[in-house]
Amino acid sequence: MEKRGPVLHIVVVGFHHKKGCQVEFSYPPLKRGEGHDSQSLPEEWKYLPFLALPDGAHNYQEDTVFFHLPPRCGDRTTVYGVSCYRQIEAKALKVRQADITRETVQKSVCVLSQLPLYGLLQAKLQLITHAYFEEKDFSQISILKELYDHMNSSLGSTLLEGSQVYLGLSPRDLVLHFRHKVLILFKLILLEKKVLFYVSPVNRLVGALMTVLSLFPGMIEHGLTDCSQYRPRKSISEDAGLQENTLRLSDSVSAADTSNTNLGMGEGGRKMAGNHSVEGQKANVPFSQSEKTWNGAQSSNGTVQRLKVPSRTSPASSESDWETLDPSILEESNLKEGERENTASEQAENLASEGMSSESLPITVQPQANTGHTVLVPGLISGLEEDQYGMPLAIFTKGYLCLPYMALQQHHLLSDVAVRGFVAGATNILFRQQKHLSDAIVEIEDAHVQIHDPELRKILNPTTADLRFADYLVKHVTENRDDVFLDGTGWEGGDEWIRAQFSAYLHALLAAVLQPDNEKTLSDFGTAFVAAWKNTHNYRVWNSNKHPALAEVNSSHPFQGQYSVSDVKLRLSHISLV
Repeated sequence: MEKRGPVLHIVVVGFHHKKGCQVEFSYPPLKRGEGHDSQSLPEEWKYLPFLALPDGAHNYQEDTVFFHLPPRCGDRTTVYGVSCYRQIEAKALKVRQADITRETVQKSVCVLSQLPLYGLLQAKLQLITHAYFEEKDFSQISILKELYDHMNSSLGSTLLEGSQVYLGLSPRDLVLHFRHKVLILFKLILLEKKVLFYVSPVNRLVGALMTVLSLFPGMIEHGLTDCSQYRPRKSISEDAGLQENTLRLSDSVSAADTSNTNLGMGEGGRKMAGNHSVEGQKANVPFSQSEKTWNGAQSSNGTVQRLKVPSRTSPASSESDWETLDPSILEESNLKEGERENTASEQAENLASEGMSSESLPITVQPQANTGHTVLVPGLISGLEEDQYGMPLAIFTKGYLCLPYMALQQHHLLSDVAVRGFVAGATNILFRQQKHLSDAIVEIEDAHVQIHDPELRKILNPTTADLRFADYLVKHVTENRDDVFLDGTGWEGGDEWIRAQFSAYLHALLAAVLQPDNEKTLSDFGTAFVAAWKNTHNYRVWNSNKHPALAEVNSSHPFQGQYSVSDVKLRLSHISLV
């Protein structure tokens, strides 16, 4: 079937009193040759009904879910799902099918897209879902077909260049809720840890999780294309016919740290298409004192390389009970050794930087609003579309998953040996109880970040400069919060401003690691943190290429400076909030 646009399918998922969650309608059909009302699912998307109609949905009149599906055979990129759920009293229906035996009818209308336009898709989908339910006759599917045609004619990849990609994702609200802990969440993901977000209903869950990811430059737009590379668990009968193979780890796959027993396996760099045209994108704002424009970055040798894609199959996880989740049994591995990543190339020459004065409290250089476009090039190793600073970082690659919402049926992924780590969201308490399967649990309701390992807590303990940075964010966000007319609309303290601050922080960190004799500079970011980060896959991929644009970035922590009495108060305040 020829794909006419970014939207692959419009799907309706309903709850059947005997069969549970099931697909009731899809346009175009999910499987070639099937009808629109076929309940047959592609093997890769077998969890679709449970993702689109979330666990515990009956407790809410309506809800919204963001979720990710793995690519189907022949495709290479994540499929982004947005689902709007509603329930209606059965007696209100004009046409009531024979199989409706309960007092309420629960259904979700779902969009499967090739573009990560979560909030924009949600806004359009909510209107259509409301209209679909107002018909009170679910056989009236013409409105769904019109939705498919309308979205494919109106949505395009150019939308990734503007602010609409962040619609509904508010860093301002995130900082107001988590305060200084936002930086801890940011660093947890930089370290590629297993992070589980927990809250109900689902829209609060996925909103908070995706907002944290939006703090990473370019991550939403171009960094999630490989974030759902997993295989659904096979049935026992299918597993019985499989032979056990020895797992082969590619040299290009790096474990996040020695304590992480889930070794990273996955797809190597994706094969580049013959067409190397690049797309424009709003420039990520560097922590820079220069307005010099860089016309993109190229590989260190100036040539375009092609990487072969190793055939990838994740070992099926243990078929053990949910309570034990024993990951020791491997049913299948057919992983071919991918091409080796380039070793760390010679770094940029000694970068000139004007260190900030330590005579007084640090003053941050204000990032400027996005005013231009930057050139994106395919990363030779990551396979992601990268800017001149190497953004987005290749965090969600090589078996590190991003699952904004996880259905209970996906629990085995938490202990799958092919899953190196994850940032995942859950509403079922069973996920939260399995603490041994994650490094950190983020309780969104209470803004509590529970880190299990004392050593990891020590690594993430914020430095004085980090506390100043977080305090700076919180103060700017809370200044005008009571003004209903100005709240969140200004530059300072607004959503784009907060994203620019985190972009500046990350650029400064990257510039600092390139400096010779940089121990003192890096200590402001956390010596133990930087050492742990240098062992991650995303750092090694980034460090394997040159990024000359970072020569224009101030390589000091935005809030470096001498210790003062106010820092003592800040530290005591932080301890009281932990």
